[in-house]
Amino acid sequence: MLQAMKRRGAGLSFLRRLSLLLLPLLCLATPLQSASPPAAPAADQPAKIRELLGLLGDPQVQEWIKAQQADHEAKSPAPSGETKSAELLASRLAGIRAHMQTLIAIAPQMPAQFQRAADAVMAETQGRGLIPILLAVFIGLGLAVAWLFLWATRGLWRRSLELPMDKVGQRVIALFARLVYGALLVTAFGLGSIGAFLIFDWPPLLREILLGYLLAFLGFCLAVVVLRFLLAPGAPGAEDTDKFRVLPMTGESARFWYRRYLILAGWFAFGYTTVTLLHDLGFDLEAQRLVAYVLGLGLLAIGFDMVWRHPAASGVAGSSTFLRRRAMAWLLSIYFVLLWALWVASAVRFMWLLIVLAAVPWAIRGVQQAVAHLLRPPEGTDAAAAAVPSLLTIALGRGLRALLIIGGALLLADKWQIDLVALTSNDTVLTRLIRGLLSTVVIVLVADFGWQIAKTAIDRKIVEAPKTGDQHSQEWRRQARMKTLLPIFRNVLFIVLIVMVALMALAALGVDIGPLVAGASVVGVAIGFGAQTLVRDIISGMFYLLDDAFRVGEYIQSGNYKGTVESFSLRSVKLRHHRGPLYTVPFGVLGAIQNMSRDWVIDKELLEDPEFAPKIMETLKMQGVGEFGDFAIQIQMKMMTKPGEQFVIRRRAYAMIKKAFDANGINFAYPTVQVAGGGETPPSAAVVSAAQQALAKPVPAEG
Repeated sequence: MLQAMKRRGAGLSFLRRLSLLLLPLLCLATPLQSASPPAAPAADQPAKIRELLGLLGDPQVQEWIKAQQADHEAKSPAPSGETKSAELLASRLAGIRAHMQTLIAIAPQMPAQFQRAADAVMAETQGRGLIPILLAVFIGLGLAVAWLFLWATRGLWRRSLELPMDKVGQRVIALFARLVYGALLVTAFGLGSIGAFLIFDWPPLLREILLGYLLAFLGFCLAVVVLRFLLAPGAPGAEDTDKFRVLPMTGESARFWYRRYLILAGWFAFGYTTVTLLHDLGFDLEAQRLVAYVLGLGLLAIGFDMVWRHPAASGVAGSSTFLRRRAMAWLLSIYFVLLWALWVASAVRFMWLLIVLAAVPWAIRGVQQAVAHLLRPPEGTDAAAAAVPSLLTIALGRGLRALLIIGGALLLADKWQIDLVALTSNDTVLTRLIRGLLSTVVIVLVADFGWQIAKTAIDRKIVEAPKTGDQHSQEWRRQARMKTLLPIFRNVLFIVLIVMVALMALAALGVDIGPLVAGASVVGVAIGFGAQTLVRDIISGMFYLLDDAFRVGEYIQSGNYKGTVESFSLRSVKLRHHRGPLYTVPFGVLGAIQNMSRDWVIDKELLEDPEFAPKIMETLKMQGVGEFGDFAIQIQMKMMTKPGEQFVIRRRAYAMIKKAFDANGINFAYPTVQVAGGGETPPSAAVVSAAQQALAKPVPAEG
């Protein structure tokens, strides 16, 4: 339950931040292309202008103009770097100032612009005001067709709600079925509205207006389907819809974000369509921009509502405090205002840079959380308890992460007007550097994807290996050897991958890696001589593993070091002593090893209890009297047991022997010391004297 609440809080945090970051992206994406004014007919041009155009078309005149321009550039001093930067900054500021002055100048003309657009619409519809009626008719037709589709497939919809979702595959199928069903509903609406509209022949302007707003409503319906798929808001109290939610969050949060995103999608769809149609209605370019900026203020208002009124991730450990939420709200509000100001000031490149740098990391985080929540294993299973995610989770999460990074780079290149095709053909220092950086990004992403897949596969193999069971079975031994070798292989793979990525990145940046590789080999030899102990440890460890001298979980002894093998590194092994201490022993100092967990061992003791028969490989053997002591006679016996069982058998045997002796009145002999003083004869001396007198008496003859 706690993990589910954490996932919900993480999803809420991501959705809140990502939605607020991407909010200005919607209003900033409105294309405002300047329309080229139609060329005046040749008959309307004055005679002098026609003569001037004819002279400019003369090849000799063009050559003379080029020569004059080259001579002027040769005589002019070349500007320095600082001069170029100052001129560029001054030019940019002048452009921003001119743009703002144009907006201020066009503001008083807006009523006339709207009146001209209204006149054009009334002339197209002959003053009947048919546009709202026609829109309502075709939208109603689309909704009717969608309702008929829903009615005809109501049984299929019920079955999709009853699909099992206990396992990962079942959950994915059920959610995909809901998404497909929603897409079919949107398709039915499109056929009923836009399909019916295209059957008729319309005047050009009326066709553009109606088709534009029908497409806007279709986009709004598509947003409804996508949001219901991601958030599954449901009705208050209907918490059964939580299982259909892709992003982990509470029902209250899902309903909040669902409503705000619908308002945002509707505002953007119809605002985008309106700004696009202004050109066809006769609006000037600057007038179109002014309308777009005003509509952008509406998007800012929606964003402020999201910032200050979003529900908190209550009940989740580590949720934001009140002060932190307020600080984040202020920062995001300032961020939105800054983006809107940069858009109005035509500082588009810097604006898009801020959007990509802020949105892509949060989008990556949110996608990974959604994937982990969607592909989570069923609760109560071993897979749910394991800390290692599945291969599908890693592959999907890392793949989408790479796509988001590449998509952000492509978006930034498009908004900065960087021609990626031209970069491949040009051969300048700048283009080579940009190509190298792009290639490096791709190399790192591919290497990261491959490493995460390999690392997860190795970690899952290690986790899935049985920790208990019959330690003498062939399967347990195979798993133990795998747990021993896989961590070593993982470390070696990581080092090899890092080296390969570094070399490939340097090669992509134009660095000749041939001498570098040769120099690295020389440096490697020098390091090998200077770090002989490290090299000896690594090589010794390789040979220990090749000889299968010990495995994880086995009990070994080497000199003064003994314990159970817990883990490995490239140069050492960790041994856990049975009393608790952990030894980290370099491979180079191990030397000869006693492995007490292989095949069989011989232990000397007494055992006749049949309870231990399965653990005994050879029966008890008497070895006779081993030693005469001061107060005991030691009798030795031995038997062959399975590895690791000799300690248990020995303790049990000693306990049984002591119990048997007590039952028969046999006490163990133990040495005693008596100390006496003074003139009295010690009791022990009296006993000895009496014994001597008894031995000195003659023995009477028999009979």
